[in-house]
Amino acid sequence: MVDPVRAIVLETVVRAAPREVWRAWTTPEGVRSFLAPECRIEMVPGGAYEMLFDPSAEPGSRGGEGNRVMAFQEGRMLSFSWNAPPSLPEVRRQRTHVTLRFLPEPGGCCRVVLVHDGWGDGGEWDEAYAYFLRAWGEIVLPRLAALYGGRPEPGE
Repeated sequence: MVDPVRAIVLETVVRAAPREVWRAWTTPEGVRSFLAPECRIEMVPGGAYEMLFDPSAEPGSRGGEGNRVMAFQEGRMLSFSWNAPPSLPEVRRQRTHVTLRFLPEPGGCCRVVLVHDGWGDGGEWDEAYAYFLRAWGEIVLPRLAALYGGRPEPGE
């Protein structure tokens, strides 16, 4: 049976205020500090949200090219389209969706909730899903937490 609500849902808590973590995702300086060496961000609905993981590669192979800001609430929520790596061309031609929420936590911390949806089933879709489950959960969110000194300990 096909999962009607197939989504990657992950979260982390970081030692920074929501507005500070928001800036890490929405400014070139912030993105370069933990996510990608280059980017193109236009914080307007429909504006560019391109993460260039290999800026010197040929166009179409640089990373998250052609992605767009879908919606945002300043300091609280960001939603953007996302594409698969060039090694998965069938899925790369299409777009999935990522929504981030930045929620205040005690001690001036921020809970970041990431939801990545819009997945098909089978073949390259399953490969892309597994790729991003690992990428978001084992690379991107840990790097974000490390940027602010790691995850706070429970009760901190």
